[in-house]
Amino acid sequence: MKEQSVLKQVAEMANLADSYVSAWGDEAAVSDETILSLLAALGYDTTNDQTLLKSAEKKHKKDVIDPVLVLRDGEPVEVALNLGVSARESEFSWRLETEQGEVLEGYLQSQVVRDERAEGGPLVFALPSDLAWGYHKLIINRKRRKTPYVMTLIITPKSCFKQTAIENGKKMWGPSVQLYTLRTQHNWGIGDFGDLKQLVSDIASRGGDFVGLNPIHSLFPANPEGASPYSPSSRRWLNILYIDVSSVPEFALSAEAQQQVGSADFQQRLQKARESHWVNYTEVAALKMSVLPLLFNEFKTRHLDKNTERAMAFLDFIELGGESLIHQAAFDALHAELHAENSDMWGWPVFPEKYRRFENSAVQKFIADNQDKVQLYMYLQWLADAQINEAQALAEEKGMAVGLYRDLAVGVADSGSETWADNGNLVMDASIGAPPDILGPLGQNWGLPPLNPQVLEETSYDAYIQLLRANMKHCGALRIDHVLGLLRLWWIPKGEDATKGAYMYYSVQDMLAILALESHRYQCSVIGEDLGTVPDEIVDILADAGVHSYKVFFFETAEDGGFISPEHYASQSMSALCTHDMPTLRGFWHCDDLKTGREIGLYPDEAQLETLFGDRLECKQGILDSVAWHGFLPEGVGRDASQVPMDSYLSEALQVHVAAGSSTLLSVQLEDWLEMDKPVNIPGTVNEYPNWRRKLTMNLDEVFSREDVNRISSRLTEVRSKASK
Repeated sequence: MKEQSVLKQVAEMANLADSYVSAWGDEAAVSDETILSLLAALGYDTTNDQTLLKSAEKKHKKDVIDPVLVLRDGEPVEVALNLGVSARESEFSWRLETEQGEVLEGYLQSQVVRDERAEGGPLVFALPSDLAWGYHKLIINRKRRKTPYVMTLIITPKSCFKQTAIENGKKMWGPSVQLYTLRTQHNWGIGDFGDLKQLVSDIASRGGDFVGLNPIHSLFPANPEGASPYSPSSRRWLNILYIDVSSVPEFALSAEAQQQVGSADFQQRLQKARESHWVNYTEVAALKMSVLPLLFNEFKTRHLDKNTERAMAFLDFIELGGESLIHQAAFDALHAELHAENSDMWGWPVFPEKYRRFENSAVQKFIADNQDKVQLYMYLQWLADAQINEAQALAEEKGMAVGLYRDLAVGVADSGSETWADNGNLVMDASIGAPPDILGPLGQNWGLPPLNPQVLEETSYDAYIQLLRANMKHCGALRIDHVLGLLRLWWIPKGEDATKGAYMYYSVQDMLAILALESHRYQCSVIGEDLGTVPDEIVDILADAGVHSYKVFFFETAEDGGFISPEHYASQSMSALCTHDMPTLRGFWHCDDLKTGREIGLYPDEAQLETLFGDRLECKQGILDSVAWHGFLPEGVGRDASQVPMDSYLSEALQVHVAAGSSTLLSVQLEDWLEMDKPVNIPGTVNEYPNWRRKLTMNLDEVFSREDVNRISSRLTEVRSKASK
């Protein structure tokens, strides 16, 4: 029994849960092997009980002062000191250096509020409670001690920022798009930031208030087929394939680039890339990367060599990007080099040994010897940053209340720049995913190493703060994928399947408070994707923090199985009919997802599949009944779900039904306006289906010249405006 208790005791210290409530509602235990593996991944010595306990005591030994204290507006600023009973209060003085540059000082003695040392507790003293929001530095000096004790004191708003229009109750709509799926006559075979500007104009002029995007994090330019936006190389930089090449200022100046792009061969390749139904990432990357370096050469001669104003803006960008930009650019440059020699180089785990860590001397030598190549990738990040910024500026100029909303993926790939240059923020021997549930009896392993909660606290949440800042730039809202990850993540030991995982808990209140502070600084509201198994305790926590919940119509059902009226959705939410992980409206209605699943072997059990078909019919009948009861079913659409096809009338009725509801934000999909049936992603597949590649069926110009598209967009604007009142 003793062995059990040491393991459980240390797991508890580490905030690792040894059991969880499964999707079926019963208590499931986590195996000892899993707990041991995860503790080892966190750096505990798991040789035996003694070493485990000893390393845990060392890890969790309290310092005199915690490294960080996060408080919301109005909470008393009370600081605990872990001191022995013999320490005299008169020996201590404090100094607070605020982020705003003020300095406050005082003596501990006069501010003690509680002394719990006799019971093994701390000595607690209070600081002024009217501190400004921000990241402050608290320094405690002790007589006869050379080094002071230092803490980061973070004061934050109570909840996330919301635009004035949201605060005033305006109900808005906008499309959520996968950027690469956009088609235009001028893009290079993939939707780009130029197309995004066009879409922003089209939506703004029809009364929409936002355009949602898939994660636009940096992927792998040298391995372009690694195209999942949810397995990024880094979440702090951008996907350079989204650069609209012809609108880069240097393009108009480079005779060489224009000649190359103007050649018959290049134009033919462009045309073919545009016409393809699926994004051909390899070809798109080849086309763009054959021209972008020419633009960089032009930039060097015209600007860098002459220290122009544009050169200065670039150098400022590099300075602001700091270490993280060097990591990204060096990784992309080295990866390109190695991939050119050997096309099997998909990521750093297969690089030659000497190149597998950023800090290796061979990598530093590569950077020194190839400054131009590294700088090229910094230039590309700069271009991408400027172009997304232009799209947001355009949205604001056109009067959109929110403008762009960006999407923050839940983690980074274990083969990209962020893990390659990681200095302890990530736990490399674990991966995050989801436990088994009804739809996925094997659970999910996403292959993304998690942030280490202990290191986050030791470093005052620095990596998390940098991540939020990088993603709140140039947008009016941020969608946080799997927002439940701020409370807990399903950790799986490296190399195991998802059934062998456990929940690791994070400091959710600290992380939400910091989220609120950064959201006010960037004037960026927050949407939390809270689908799946949602623990009860998080619902109110997120609501109080001002995070918009995510309501997908098909999942919002009552106890009796009927559909909840969209009027009863929380107003602090974004509602949608479909998402990028679901079939399109038409695909759902005609059960294409189930048919495709059968073809590619996702449902090995035919009986289970039959049940799913039965459930779907029941669901469709419930939808028809609900939409009809609310008075949105058009004349001429039948009432028997087994006989009614999905057409533009029914599709519009469903969208209007949700639009009349109380969610502040309503997200629609262009796919549903075009009555498309193929999904963009089938969760649980890798090679069975070409995920993240399917484009829209027509160019944006054609989309917005369609009568039915203009009709539905004006109805949405009208119905949302009624709902606001």
